[in-house]
Amino acid sequence: MTDIRSFESPKEAGFGDFVQLLKPRVMSLVVFTAMVGLLVAPVRLHPVEAFTAILFIALGAGASGALNMWWDADIDVIMRRTKGRPVPSGMVEAGEALAIGLALSGISVVMLALATNVLAGALLAFTIFFYAVVYSMWLKRSTPQNIVIGGAAGAFPPMIGWVAATGSISVEAGLMFMLIFMWTPPHFWALALFMNEDYSKAGVPMLTVTHGKKVTRNHILVYTIALVPFALATAFTSIGGPVYLAVSLLLNAEFLRGAYRIWKRDEAQAEADKYKVEKAVFRFSLLYLFLHFSALLVEAVLRANGMGGW
Repeated sequence: MTDIRSFESPKEAGFGDFVQLLKPRVMSLVVFTAMVGLLVAPVRLHPVEAFTAILFIALGAGASGALNMWWDADIDVIMRRTKGRPVPSGMVEAGEALAIGLALSGISVVMLALATNVLAGALLAFTIFFYAVVYSMWLKRSTPQNIVIGGAAGAFPPMIGWVAATGSISVEAGLMFMLIFMWTPPHFWALALFMNEDYSKAGVPMLTVTHGKKVTRNHILVYTIALVPFALATAFTSIGGPVYLAVSLLLNAEFLRGAYRIWKRDEAQAEADKYKVEKAVFRFSLLYLFLHFSALLVEAVLRANGMGGW
């Protein structure tokens, strides 16, 4: 297997290559959920403080992405989905990715702690460590439960946003965490069903590789069912309300329908239509999460105008 960490790039990286190193697509979701966590909190930060908090949470997410790309370069170069990333494509040297990841980690954690509070900075530090070390360096290559446990890294941002505003953790922050945590496995397993060849070639023990696609389909349905109570429970907290409940009921009904459709299909059907259902459910899962957090934001706006909540 090619060791990309020692690769010396003859190409000159542009600004866009360094932006891609920070995984901007993933960062955008992190920034949005962190922003919602901060804005729905009962404590209002000054706009400059709020902007600063989101900026450094975003930098922390980018740091995680850079460290992940540094470590995973040897398997990224094998997979179709990731071989165009800056390090495996040779646009950014592995050492540069590591240096950028470490530098942004330190800056983001220290500055978030100074701008808001120490607990928020500590949570961001733990999130970066969890994603870069616990997930990337250990879980991803050692267990089919990699996505289940590793999903915690992506679930922390709204909690960090909440803590940045309040200085404490609450039921509301915990439910926002659980919404993303329980959403992550069916989201990624839907992707793994139609990208299984990539994971198999790279030796990544995704559930589809170690236990087969039938077992994965079963897990998608079970985890989607388990997700629903956490999603709906948020409606009955201080950050929820009738708008959120209505949106959540519709989204969960559709997500359950998609998971059921995946569950009842066999591999012959999936291959015949080139995983049409699995791809549709994967795309919808992104909308599912975005709209849940958008509904929380709507509830916050309504409450600020004396119209939200129960």
